[in-house]
Amino acid sequence: MEQEAIKTFFSTELLGWYRLIKRDLPWRKNRDPYRVWVSEIMLQQTRVDTVIPYYNQFMDKFPSVTALANAPETEVLKSWEGLGYYSRARNLQAGAKEVAQRYGGIVPDDKAAVAGLKGVGPYTSGAIMSIAFNRPEPAVDGNVMRVLSRYFCLEDDIAKPSTRIGIEKLAASLIPEGAAGDFNQALMELGALVCTPKSPSCLPCPVMEHCAARLSGRETELPIKTKAKPPRAEFRAAAIVAGSGEHADKVLVRQRPATGLLAQMWELPHLELPKDKAEWLSEASPKEQGELAEMISRMVETDTGLLIRPRSWFTDADHIFSHIHWKMRFYLADLGEERSASEDVAAAASSLIGLTAAEAASAYKVDSQAEEAEVIGTYRWISKSDMETLPFPNLFLRILKQYWE
Repeated sequence: MEQEAIKTFFSTELLGWYRLIKRDLPWRKNRDPYRVWVSEIMLQQTRVDTVIPYYNQFMDKFPSVTALANAPETEVLKSWEGLGYYSRARNLQAGAKEVAQRYGGIVPDDKAAVAGLKGVGPYTSGAIMSIAFNRPEPAVDGNVMRVLSRYFCLEDDIAKPSTRIGIEKLAASLIPEGAAGDFNQALMELGALVCTPKSPSCLPCPVMEHCAARLSGRETELPIKTKAKPPRAEFRAAAIVAGSGEHADKVLVRQRPATGLLAQMWELPHLELPKDKAEWLSEASPKEQGELAEMISRMVETDTGLLIRPRSWFTDADHIFSHIHWKMRFYLADLGEERSASEDVAAAASSLIGLTAAEAASAYKVDSQAEEAEVIGTYRWISKSDMETLPFPNLFLRILKQYWE
């Protein structure tokens, strides 16, 4: 069969299959470009089943571009809590503000304008233009590259930008006239449900008859993709500091900087260990554990004026970002029942942070104003109910829930 006939077969059969079996997903109820935009951002590197409840909640809270543009960032991040990759939420809101300011709150039917929005790359702009406006624009993600690499037996490395550009041109040439939105969703659907990464289900595939990879027995070899570097390990120690007095039943948390990883989200106080002390998280002598506790105490004291006392190990936990792997140890700590440097308190402190009793008695002094303050710089005392409004990364959300349980 000629190449053009093979292309026509692919487009016709795939489109017919999709219209027959397409899933009933909340973002497919209409072609509102804002709804399409939100769904495509949420679906990046996230499973459909995971996204559905978040999407429904998000659209209830921010039903329009204007509503999202005018919302406090904290509320947006809180609604995103648990989805990860929080820069997606910030970029989405930044893009909504651009649409509100430049286009009166209406997503424009213009490829250049949509592609210029914050956080909107070639795939997302193609998805919005094709699904919402039925423009013949390709929307090439990992699913699409996998499907087309197999069907046409393409051997170029899909991790290379040049390969993506080539597949975008191929995908554009396959779009049936007047059916761009359905066709692009059909490609994504096939990759998600049938032409899966490790075990493609070739028998129910609507285009298996002319799939070059299947015909040559290479469906599990393709696509070719160079492996990404594994995320680098970072070893961190954190403290769950229990309050006392007016802060009883509260814990000390801090807000991350306004830019960078997990910007402006809340977390438990923690520090990165020097590489030569990384093994302390797996095995450490009592003296080394004492030094680690002292490092945490000094960090909090420097930041807040509070001298905390790490008392015991709570748990170990990992969190993997795209480029970093946090390996963390959490300690339970407190401010002590008495705020004077009495001998018994000093002795307790010395046994945990590696100081002599005399040194601890001298060092164990706290700024009473700092201890009483609700907010200390970027730190603040929170209760369990505050978790309902403050956005936390998954790791700290999980640890705090475990602590309060």
